[in-house]
This record gives sequence, structure tokens and C-alpha cells, in this order.
Amino acid sequence: MDQKATAFALLLLAAACAVAQAPETDIALSETVRTIHKPGAFGIALETTVYMPDGAGPFPVAVINHGKANGDPRFQARYRPAQAARYFLQRGYAVVAPMRQGFSKSGGSYISGGCNVESNGRVQAEDVKAVLDDVAAQPWADKGRMLVVGQSHGGWTTLAFGQQNYPGVRGLVNFAGGLRQEQCPNWKQALAGGAASYARDTRVPSIWFYGDNDSYFDPPTFHAMFDQYNAAGGQAQLVAYGRFGADSHSLFGSRAGTAIWQPELSHFLKAIGMPHEVQPAFAKYGGRASAPISPRTDFSPPNDETKVP
Repeated sequence: MDQKATAFALLLLAAACAVAQAPETDIALSETVRTIHKPGAFGIALETTVYMPDGAGPFPVAVINHGKANGDPRFQARYRPAQAARYFLQRGYAVVAPMRQGFSKSGGSYISGGCNVESNGRVQAEDVKAVLDDVAAQPWADKGRMLVVGQSHGGWTTLAFGQQNYPGVRGLVNFAGGLRQEQCPNWKQALAGGAASYARDTRVPSIWFYGDNDSYFDPPTFHAMFDQYNAAGGQAQLVAYGRFGADSHSLFGSRAGTAIWQPELSHFLKAIGMPHEVQPAFAKYGGRASAPISPRTDFSPPNDETKVP
């Protein structure tokens, strides 16, 4: 092989490697992956997924915090809440989904706090603050209209973040938030106590979503968390929607779950003065316009995904 052919082959190999290493993104949702640097002695980099509507902004911002899968957090996949992103994009929001320290390709190590679940939430919330500090400095962000959302461990992180009363954050959204620590004594009571501790310093309202057949947090557990949160001064409303599919812990990520949480969230957003209706300029993010709409059959309730054939 002559030198030109060799050089060309090397260029092709380099291009193939670059494609292989590039993160998968959804062009239809203007999905990109950014690195946000958390300040500190070690300068930890946080892998962050961003969904951006068309235009220059400034856009209201929804930060969505991920849960914690079993196993080593470093092997957890990048969080891509595309379904929730569609909901917010249609309403003109920019959506930011960071991987916290020690998760996926973010730097540093996961700090568990042992059985101190209250401390765990506060440590996780520091990463959310670092992300919002970066986002609030961007020209496309409306730093006076921000929302923080979280699912499971991310919901617990969101409640802990509420203590910071971050400027511009108007509300918190908690989907099945908590951290199951069955190896710790009285871990369910610790969740309720931690929620009360967060509430004492939180001045922003929140909405909570929990189901009866949640494999992580049963009704007595989430009701105790909610009751103690409000008793300590929190401004929370609970959407206890009963059973959902095989495990209500999956509501937020399930297509069938949108019929339950989206109307409730829209009411909440309206109440706190945030955009809550689909805007014609952004309606395209709802999905393919050509997709046929199936006729109503009443075969099963919309919250029972086990009935879907």
C-alpha cells in the first residue's frame, strides 16, 4: 500500500473511532451532551444531557435528576428522559439532565453517606447546584423561571436541594423520591425524618407522585414522608394515584404513565407561574405528526400497563 492509500485508511479509521465514541443523541429533540465542571479542589466534570427547543431563548429551565440503579454507579447509563423532555420542550422549556458525581461518565466517586440518608441527599444536591450555577449563566436560560424534577434517588435529591432556596427555582417535582436502604435499621423512619429536616428550610412548593404498588416505597412509607414534610413547614401536595402496572415506581419513565402525571404537573406549573400549556411554536416536540391515533377501546384503564398487548 502506498503512502497516500495508507494515509487515507488511517483517516477512515480515525473517523470510524470518532463515530463509535460519540454519544448517541436524538436530533429530533436537539439533544446534546455537555460537560459541566463542578467547582472545587478536584474540578469534577459532570456529564450532562441537554434538550433545547428551537430559538435563542431565554427559555425556562427544567432540571431532571436521575435515580440510582443497582450495582456500581459508574456503570449506570447516561440518563436520557426523552419522554419527559418532550413534555417540557412542547411548553418551551430547555431540559437539563445531569449525571451526578460518580455516575456514568461523570468524575469523582459516589458518596453514599452510609445509613445517613439525610446527608446523602444533601451531598447529591450539591451537584444540582453546580449544574444550575452553570445553566443560569447561559444566555439561553431564563434564570428567573426554573424547575427541579427528580425520580427515585433523584426525587430525594430534589427534596434535599429545596433547602437551598436557589434563586429562580419556583418549584420541585418529586417522582417516587427516596433511597431504599434495607441494610440500615429503621431506614423507612429515617426517610420520613430526613424529609422533615429538608422541609424546615425549604420555601418553594413541591408536588409528589407515589403509587400504591411501588416496590421501593410502600404507602405507609411515602405517607409518613409526606406528612412529616408538611408538618415541618413544607408546602407539598401529594398525588397518590393508586396502582400502576406491575410496579408504580416506573410511572415517570412509562409511556402509559403520562396520562397520570402530565395533567397534574400542568396544574402545578400553572399555580407556580410557570409555562404549562403546549405552545404552537414547539408542538412538534410532541412526536411525529403523521403517527395515527388509535381509537378508544376501553380495553383497560390507562394506568395499567400490564394490559397492553
